[in-house]
Amino acid sequence: MIEEVTTEYPSAYDSIKKATQACGFLQMSEISTCTLLKTLAASKPGSRFLELGTGTGLATAWILDGMDKDSTLMSLDNEESLLHIAKENLGVDKRLTLICADGNEWIKKNSRLKFSFIFADTWPGKYMLLNEALEMLEKGGIYIIDDMLPQPNWPEGHADKVAGLLQALDDRQDLAVTKMGWASGVVIVVKK
Repeated sequence: MIEEVTTEYPSAYDSIKKATQACGFLQMSEISTCTLLKTLAASKPGSRFLELGTGTGLATAWILDGMDKDSTLMSLDNEESLLHIAKENLGVDKRLTLICADGNEWIKKNSRLKFSFIFADTWPGKYMLLNEALEMLEKGGIYIIDDMLPQPNWPEGHADKVAGLLQALDDRQDLAVTKMGWASGVVIVVKK
């Protein structure tokens, strides 16, 4: 059995976590998912990254921690109060652009952009406009989603949405898909 190793946390992690708890935001990414994001980010030097669903910036901090100095990250959320926490803690990082926007509208307006790495942690780009988000992924690019295993906060009928999303990914011939029954249920997709 593999023992969990102590991981070096991003420098802004503690202050983001405290502010997240203080504002009552309960949808934080798990540490195991965050460390995976950091590792996968490290595999894409000199790349363009996209995070759909910044929240308070916890996962954002881990992605930035894995990125090299020549990479950039665009991260968006539609909740200014949550983005404010990310801006306070991560805004000095010149590689990061934080955007307050409706995810669906942003994807439609920016569909020509290409990314090597997309973490879709909200409905737009995951349950809505999935194909459009996947078209923004470069060949060899990585698309990551989590929360695919049953969660106590799922609304009624959400399991059907998850099943539909997983089937939509499986049905595409241009993707290599790995579903992991690990953490909150992570799926890693690479565009062929």
